[in-house]
Amino acid sequence: MATEILCLVGGVGVVVIAFLASAIRIIPEYQRLVVFRLGRCLGEKGPGIVFLIPVVDRAARVDLREQVREIPHQTAITKDNAGISVDFIWYYKVLDPSESVLQVGNFEAAAQGMATTTLRAVLGGISLDDALSEREHINSMLRTRLDEVTERWGVKVTNVEIREIIPPREIQESMNRQMTAERIRRAVVTESLGTKEAAITVAEGAKKSTILEAEGKKQAAVLEAEGQQKAQELKAQGYAAALKNIFAAAKTIDQKTMTLQYFETLKEMGQGESTKYIFPMEFTSMIEKFVSGKK
Repeated sequence: MATEILCLVGGVGVVVIAFLASAIRIIPEYQRLVVFRLGRCLGEKGPGIVFLIPVVDRAARVDLREQVREIPHQTAITKDNAGISVDFIWYYKVLDPSESVLQVGNFEAAAQGMATTTLRAVLGGISLDDALSEREHINSMLRTRLDEVTERWGVKVTNVEIREIIPPREIQESMNRQMTAERIRRAVVTESLGTKEAAITVAEGAKKSTILEAEGKKQAAVLEAEGQQKAQELKAQGYAAALKNIFAAAKTIDQKTMTLQYFETLKEMGQGESTKYIFPMEFTSMIEKFVSGKK
């Protein structure tokens, strides 16, 4: 009897634990429960502890965090009939948990199909060059069109990023040749500009050097003229001082000294080999008296 009672109590305990486990849900901050009671939507519950009626209530968890999904390589035809392979990733966030459950059965599958279809539609309206050079524009167009569709599902597409665009092989080879030619052209242009700038720099340097050389010659000539002028002035001053000294010295010389100097000069003149006639100063004075008729 005691064993039966224990089994009964144990069975009741298991039922109670199972009941509580199915009735109590702990919902984190980033999730919500969309509760259905007998098929009718009661709305979203959470976060925290949520009580459900077993068997009667059914709940669907919805994550409110921003999610990222990858769309693998998709083949699309551009406006100029070039086949390209594109893959991209897109980000979305659930804004209305109830609508995301009520309005679409499998949101991610529906969104992925919509993304691939939208990608082909967008790329079909632009050329290959635009597809390769205007990724931001394509990202914006994809995000706008996806958001228009997912808005009725209570989901916001926050961003779309194209990761890789692979053009056909022949187009890749043509692009490589074009890039090589463009790089060669830029190198030639850069080299010519460098040569031009170097020639201009050399010419400007030669011009400045010529100007500086002319300025230097001019200054040297001016300094030389000024030096010659000062030298002549000093020379003239020296002559004047010498004459002044001679004149001062001559005042102190008497007649005897002059006579001795006169004889010394006659002696030096007579030492030469040429024939000379020397007339004393007294003879000159006698002739003057004779010419003048004086005795």
